Amino acid sequence: MKLLRDGVRVRRAAEPAEPESEEATEPTHHEPTHPEHHHKHPHTEHHPGHDYTHMKEKFMNELGHLPIPMWAVAAIVVLVLVLVACCLFCAFKKCFGKKKKPKKVRERKTGRRRKTKEGEGEPGEKEGEVKKEGGEEEEKEQEKLGKLEFSLDYNFTDSQLIVGILQAQDLAAMDMGGTSDPYVKVFLLPDKKKKYETKVQRKNLCPVFNETFIFKIPYAELGGKTLVMQVFDFDRFSKHDMIGDIKIPMNSVDLGQPLQQWRDLESVEKEEEKLGDVCISLRYVPTAGKLTVNIMEAKNLKKMDVGGLSDPYVKIVLQQNGKRIKKKKTTVKKNTLNPYFNESFSFDVPFEQIQKVQVVITVYDYDKLGSNDPIGKTFMGYGATGVGLRHWSDMLANPRRPVAQWHTLMPEEEVEAALKAKPR
Repeated sequence: MKLLRDGVRVRRAAEPAEPESEEATEPTHHEPTHPEHHHKHPHTEHHPGHDYTHMKEKFMNELGHLPIPMWAVAAIVVLVLVLVACCLFCAFKKCFGKKKKPKKVRERKTGRRRKTKEGEGEPGEKEGEVKKEGGEEEEKEQEKLGKLEFSLDYNFTDSQLIVGILQAQDLAAMDMGGTSDPYVKVFLLPDKKKKYETKVQRKNLCPVFNETFIFKIPYAELGGKTLVMQVFDFDRFSKHDMIGDIKIPMNSVDLGQPLQQWRDLESVEKEEEKLGDVCISLRYVPTAGKLTVNIMEAKNLKKMDVGGLSDPYVKIVLQQNGKRIKKKKTTVKKNTLNPYFNESFSFDVPFEQIQKVQVVITVYDYDKLGSNDPIGKTFMGYGATGVGLRHWSDMLANPRRPVAQWHTLMPEEEVEAALKAKPR
């Protein structure tokens, strides 16, 4: 019984402890609603700047844990930037770097526009109005060619015409990048024997030349001459494009005092200038390894002298891989545009080399005082096309027999470019 009472006392003594424990736990349960706790929350409000700082710290932390060093990461970033810059440059070049269309194409398009306007125009529209619009378009195209500043003076004491090429402005863009590489050719018509050229000004539509050229010519002969200044766009890999030219009849210029002026460049009709033809006979003997070239005659050669004639002769060069093996030349034929030579020249060419050599033919105008000017050029053999290839093939197909063929002379720069080009 005593034990039972003690147990009851212990139980009763333990009962009041329950409310106390509940009260003790109440403050802990209601602590989030305490006013002091509400005072601390404004520091956790959402701010974009905090997000950026947090993202930056997170990125730098992740970057620091990467297994590659920082210099490698920097190199990758630089490489990506370079690739992006290259892509942007290529896109810009493709969109804005189109080469200017040749004048003939522009004229054909202008002509088509005129025909369309004439055929589809309104009944009240007059033909004269269409022509006027076409004329305005042509004038605008001519304005785009640019202009050239030059000077003229004559030294009566030394009989010298002094031509100064000063500068050009607003030249037509002929290259893919929207620029040009201009230079100026200066000569007198009709002889064209003495030509001068300025230095090439790279990637410049407003070049400054400041170059002077002197033509020694008596004043009495000057009235029948025409001064020509041609502006070209230099091209290393193909024929140079003419931007425009200026022609000045010397009988219209007062040379009593120095002249300096600007003139607009005029468009040039690209007429293929005929240089003449040359008849050549080829003969090859495979067993002896001997190639015989006979220069028979030439006709309709270009006039190179003041009197309307030329003093032609022919130079023959045997070459391989651009290296000259042997050269020979004919005699000079005085005062003729249709010379007859009939002169033969032999070259030693082994049979295993005959498919690798070239025979280059150049017709020159002989000049006793100055340098000899090339009239035109052609070649046969390795890398030749057209008549040159056919003539060489006919020679190989008919050993020991002479095979004659007429060849049309081409400008020297065109043939030189063909000689340097790799055969297809």
